[in-house]
Amino acid sequence: MTSAQTPADTGRGIPPELRRIFAGLILSMILAALDQSIVNTALPRMASDLGGLAHLSWVVTAFMLASTSATPIWGKMSDMYGRRPFLMGAVLLFLVMSMLCGLAQSMPQLIASRLLQGIGAGGIMTLTQTVISDVVSPRERVRYQGLFAGAFAFSSLAGPLLGGGLTTALSWRWVFYINLPVGLIALALLWKALPPAPTKQAHKIDYAGAGLLVVAASSLMLLFSLGGSLFAWGSPVSYGLAALAMLSFVVFVQVERRAAEPIVSLPLFTIAPFTTGVLTMSCMSFAMMSAMVFLPLYFQLVLGLNPAEAGAMMLPQVVAMVLTSVFGGRLSSKVGRPKVFMATGIAFEALGLISLALLSKFEASIPYFWGSLLILGFGMGIAMPNAVAIVQSSVPRESVGTATASMSFLRSLGGALGVAVSGGVMAMGLKSGLSHLNTSIDVTAIVNGGMDAVEALPATLRPAIEEAFRSAITGSFEIGGGVMALAFLVALVLRGPDWHHSAAHSNPAE
Repeated sequence: MTSAQTPADTGRGIPPELRRIFAGLILSMILAALDQSIVNTALPRMASDLGGLAHLSWVVTAFMLASTSATPIWGKMSDMYGRRPFLMGAVLLFLVMSMLCGLAQSMPQLIASRLLQGIGAGGIMTLTQTVISDVVSPRERVRYQGLFAGAFAFSSLAGPLLGGGLTTALSWRWVFYINLPVGLIALALLWKALPPAPTKQAHKIDYAGAGLLVVAASSLMLLFSLGGSLFAWGSPVSYGLAALAMLSFVVFVQVERRAAEPIVSLPLFTIAPFTTGVLTMSCMSFAMMSAMVFLPLYFQLVLGLNPAEAGAMMLPQVVAMVLTSVFGGRLSSKVGRPKVFMATGIAFEALGLISLALLSKFEASIPYFWGSLLILGFGMGIAMPNAVAIVQSSVPRESVGTATASMSFLRSLGGALGVAVSGGVMAMGLKSGLSHLNTSIDVTAIVNGGMDAVEALPATLRPAIEEAFRSAITGSFEIGGGVMALAFLVALVLRGPDWHHSAAHSNPAE
């Protein structure tokens, strides 16, 4: 089925023949998005049962590392051999590794299973979005991408709540077991609904490019994820990882220029709408992660909420993002001006983050934060699906998988960089804010230990600690707002694609 054959342009709801496809894709997307955050609230219990507290961060880092590194490879292979086998293979790998994660009897077993689970998640995240471009026209993509953006937002932000509930009611192992019934339903739907893979043709796989990309991405992810915690930013390990990443990237570019079928098509970056869309998505991921990681900490430490209440504080953002993703996508599809919608959404995101910084700076009360989170969710729901649609509609059809995977890869790197930079700013702010305390407290332990370390301190020190956290986390919000303001300026220079003149073309950039 191609975009020229589908009746998805009728605007009368999702055609019956696409419903099973979208149901399978959305369930698959929920699986991958949920596992990015659902384990966070279960980590302390995992460490208690399995031991290996010193290596606990690798449960998260291994997943991020594998999913980010694998996305371009999944995208390219699906361009070469078809979406169906690779998407179903990614879901199956994810489910098998979910079962092994739940059965793990030691921390090394859990980390190894999470690494392989992340590879499957990387395929799911990029291929679910890529399949949309195969079955609907460019103008309608933004409408359906809105559904996926809403599912992604709901899963990512609901993950900590669900993870805490399952861990408390059953055990941390059910954080992984819950994937099995959902994934099996998704597999059944995809098996029945997805069109078969095209006739096999001879291809030359770019093994050298794939290997260099994994090395470069892994080095950057390790630097961003562990720098400032496991090793200092100015340490030989940091410099070594940075040098390895730069060298691998330089060699990767040279290899891709000569490869018959490169993993990443460098000429795509000469297409202005593609480059703009990818850059703005990276900025959005940077800003979102820099805020979302530290908002719950602010709510608990500064506003005095418990973990459940802090999670509930995120509901206005979730609701706003889900609603605007779905209805904003439909409106954008009808109007046919994705650039206007993307720029508008980015402007609201910048406004939301800047207002969060001001509210935290002046110690505002809870209802004001609800308003800022509504604005932030409103902007994210509008901007994200339009950015994805712009990227996919700006490239030749045979490169959609590679283009979507490149976007997913750079978006993940942007998110990792957002957490790293914001975490570094927060750590420096805490050290500065706590330096005046004439005590023997370990500032590094507070920075790395978060809530547990603070709760172990004498009650007389809590007001000063809370003030230091408030000031430091405010800096994270300011950085996120600044990055989104930059993304807004980038979005303003975008020229096309607009679909109000021609909705039938499969590639408006041509």
